[in-house]
Amino acid sequence: MQVAYRLSANELDINFLESIKKLFKEKRLYINITIDEYKDDTEYLLSNKFNANRLLNAINNIENNKDKLIYKNIEDLG
Repeated sequence: MQVAYRLSANELDINFLESIKKLFKEKRLYINITIDEYKDDTEYLLSNKFNANRLLNAINNIENNKDKLIYKNIEDLG
C-alpha cells in the first residue's frame, strides 16, 4: 500500500500523526517519510532574468489581446 500526502511543515501536528497511526494500525509495516522541497514553477521561472522577461511579456500580451489563447479538450489532443 502506498499513500502520498502533500502538506506544509506547519500542518504537521499530533492530529496528522494520529490519523496516520489510525490508518495503518492493523498493518504490519514500516512507514517511510520522504521530504521534498516544493518550489512553485512560477517562482523558478522568475528567478532567471531572461525567463522572467519572457513570462511577464507573455502574460502582458495575453492580457492585452496581443496573443490569442487556444483552448483544447484532452480528447482533441488525440
